[in-house]
Amino acid sequence: MATTDSSPYLVLARKYRPSSFSTLIGQDAMVQTLGNAFKSNRIHHAFILTGVRGVGKTTTARILARAFNYEDETGRHPTLDLDHEGVHDRAIIEGRHVDVVEMDAASNTSINDIREIIDSVKYGPVSAPYKVYIIDEVHMLSTAAFNGLLKTLEEPPPYVKFIFATTEIRKVPVTILSRCMRFDLRRIGPEIMSPYLAGILEKEGVAFEPDALAMIVRAGEGSARDCLSLLDQAIAHGDGKVTADTVKAMLGLGDRAKTIDLFEDLMAGSIAEAFAAIKALYDAGADPQTIVSDLADFTHLVTRIKVVPSAADDVSLTPDERKRGAELASKLGMRALTRAWQILFKGFEEVSKAGNALQAAEMVLVRLAYAADLPSPDELLSKLARQPLASSPPSAPLPPRGGGNGGGGQALRVENPAPQYENPAPIYDNTPQAIAPPAMPNPRSYAELVTLAGEKRDILLKHALESDMRPVAFAEGRIEVALMEGANPTVVQTLSARLKTWTGKPWLVTVSTTPTEGRTIRQQRDDRRAQQVADAHDDPLVQAILETFPGAKVVNVAVRDDIPAINEHPLPEPDEDD
Repeated sequence: MATTDSSPYLVLARKYRPSSFSTLIGQDAMVQTLGNAFKSNRIHHAFILTGVRGVGKTTTARILARAFNYEDETGRHPTLDLDHEGVHDRAIIEGRHVDVVEMDAASNTSINDIREIIDSVKYGPVSAPYKVYIIDEVHMLSTAAFNGLLKTLEEPPPYVKFIFATTEIRKVPVTILSRCMRFDLRRIGPEIMSPYLAGILEKEGVAFEPDALAMIVRAGEGSARDCLSLLDQAIAHGDGKVTADTVKAMLGLGDRAKTIDLFEDLMAGSIAEAFAAIKALYDAGADPQTIVSDLADFTHLVTRIKVVPSAADDVSLTPDERKRGAELASKLGMRALTRAWQILFKGFEEVSKAGNALQAAEMVLVRLAYAADLPSPDELLSKLARQPLASSPPSAPLPPRGGGNGGGGQALRVENPAPQYENPAPIYDNTPQAIAPPAMPNPRSYAELVTLAGEKRDILLKHALESDMRPVAFAEGRIEVALMEGANPTVVQTLSARLKTWTGKPWLVTVSTTPTEGRTIRQQRDDRRAQQVADAHDDPLVQAILETFPGAKVVNVAVRDDIPAINEHPLPEPDEDD
């Protein structure tokens, strides 16, 4: 790793930049596809490479340019076998070959820049077999530049190849994409990146700790360039060595083992120990927001291991994460883990906006510690149902199964049995019969009239029947109603006309002039709902739930109509294995 004054230091990302497909890591699918194309001599004239930063898009473009223009003592022949350096390879690798033109679209976005390429395409290569145009960050080109490139890109001269690279493939017009062979370069996984970085450190003669390398791989997020840049920084930070402590300090990470200790304290509800742990991490230089983020990362890891146990074999994990993560995954339930994730996810934003980040982080930990043992609603209901309630009478009878309870109380069920038929008529009859016209509806009560309006999908009239008027007298062919204050008087004529259309006979609808007391259907419904909510509040089990969850309230009550069936067919006792 030593350098002389005449030879300036070359960063690792440039020093170990791949120059052939055999040294390109993590893109085996693309290399195999290109290899098949070169073998069969079906080489496309335009390629577009996409992927996140640092996965090797520009590097792959240069290697492709070298493969197109490979020439050795046996002559010119495109090949992916670039272990032996050809005539044009050195100049292409160093970016000084006259027939390989690289353009950065981020700083050359206009149609004039593309027009220069279009004009130069007319002339053949100077020395290489192909003229290769590499346009980096191609999505930055203007609309006019893309349009100017279309015709040339679709029908280029046989000696021209185009290679585009972009991190924003969705910003590239479909007309461009349809003219290119597309390759999606993948993020480089930890199982590939870790041995790659370890090999570079061995070549450089730098000692390292596996845990430190795992932190760098995780921080690099699949980008080879980012990992190599972090590795350069770690070597300088550690004075020629790459240790876990120096990488933690460099990246601002808390101790992973202490983060796991903090997580265990929180899941056990030990808030005093958790406060001491976060204070120790904070004094050691860890940012409160980073601590919350690390807790969320570890929660996600434990959840993954619980769902997929093989996730513990990830090479980027530290030994503590593998062992203790698997132990916690076997102990903690999925509800507790998902609840912890939600609290930490929301808490991260709170910490980022707080004036005092440490105080905000501590409040997040308090919330998490007290929610760790909080039972789910199902568990709470089951627990409360098994325990005798002090406020319940010792022998409270079940509500009656009928429509009422004999004492004016709330009806739990309204029975509306379907009519029973004995000896039903056969569905088919061979005797010829005249087809009878469909029967016209004939409402026999105000409630049936409201139902009929709903069946006819006359929403406005149904709303008026329920809210703007109430029945005074009802007989076949005649209705007397009382209009509520603010009701539209024309609704009476509308109702009469609708009834004639629906029933096929005239109806007389009159408005009562005698003041009477009464409530509309909607008001009666609201009264029943309010009474149901009030009765629910008086239920001992509901009271216990409201006391257990401060701030909870009853917003709706649905009366179950299957209570008799449940009482007649009790659920079996659970097995010991359940």
